[in-house]
Amino acid sequence: MEYLRIAVDAMGGDNGPEATVKGCIDAINNEKNIQVLLVGKEPLILKELNKYTYQKEQIKIIPAEEVIENCESPVMAIRRKKNSSIVVGLKLVKEKQAEAFVSAGSTGAVLAGGTIIVGRIKGIERPALASFIPNEKGFTLLLDCGANVDCKATQLVQFAQMGSIYYEGFMKKPSPKVGLVNIGEEEEKGDMLSKEAYALLKDEASINFGGNLEAREIPKGDFDVAVCDGFVGNVILKYTEGFAMSLFGMIKNSIMSNTVSKIGGLLIKGSLKKMMKTLDYSEYGGAPLLGLNGLVVKTHGSSDAKAIKNTVLQCNTFYTEKINEKIKNRLSVEG
Repeated sequence: MEYLRIAVDAMGGDNGPEATVKGCIDAINNEKNIQVLLVGKEPLILKELNKYTYQKEQIKIIPAEEVIENCESPVMAIRRKKNSSIVVGLKLVKEKQAEAFVSAGSTGAVLAGGTIIVGRIKGIERPALASFIPNEKGFTLLLDCGANVDCKATQLVQFAQMGSIYYEGFMKKPSPKVGLVNIGEEEEKGDMLSKEAYALLKDEASINFGGNLEAREIPKGDFDVAVCDGFVGNVILKYTEGFAMSLFGMIKNSIMSNTVSKIGGLLIKGSLKKMMKTLDYSEYGGAPLLGLNGLVVKTHGSSDAKAIKNTVLQCNTFYTEKINEKIKNRLSVEG
């Protein structure tokens, strides 16, 4: 059987390798066409694997004795730690021994390594992190989420193009509506970057540009793709995650405050669980680094087994929908 090979950094994140291995086992038990290549310290990986029953041919261990820590300089760590789980995993993608690489480890190292080792698609100025965030109607794809703090207007246009392709492939929605994150809806609003990007996006025939998008409008779901530089995107993403967690806490405290509200809480328990699931980041997988010559996905540092599982399955969809091929074709046609 020909498998989709997904390399996973077993050592990355706050909960690796325990949660990472469990998430991978859950993923292959869900999808029989996936083979996971667990990259990291073999004795630790084997210890976790021995806890589970699974099809042995769907799991391989790729030894890597070093680990890149969050406190290290990303570029220096990539160059010095050649036998780290991140570098070894990225090289598997570079050398076509894996179709994707997933890591909950150092964001900086994954981003730097993805660009240095895997390399950009020809014509792509900067790769962008793309993350789905929930809204009232489904999901908004936000990019860039942190790969590029300073951007040019032409790069924002490419983010819009790549984001449109990714959203269309995942959500099966033709011509998704793209918005430029700004401080107002009017065309003349924003800094020089926003104004220049607006002019280019308005004339870009390959996307469905809907104009400026204020951050408060993102949860309404009127836009499918929200484009911004990595500084703004990362602030939006982290605020969204933090607000969701605080909201859960506030609701719980309100429900538990007195007997009447506790009874009311029991009546709406099912609806609350549904809402909490909608706002739970672990349901949506990781953030792919769009624009590379292979699929590299950064998942949350605190990812549990469910988040790892969903990220591995996300890779399956990304590959099946030929997202990278479509990005290459679109960019090459457009010159």
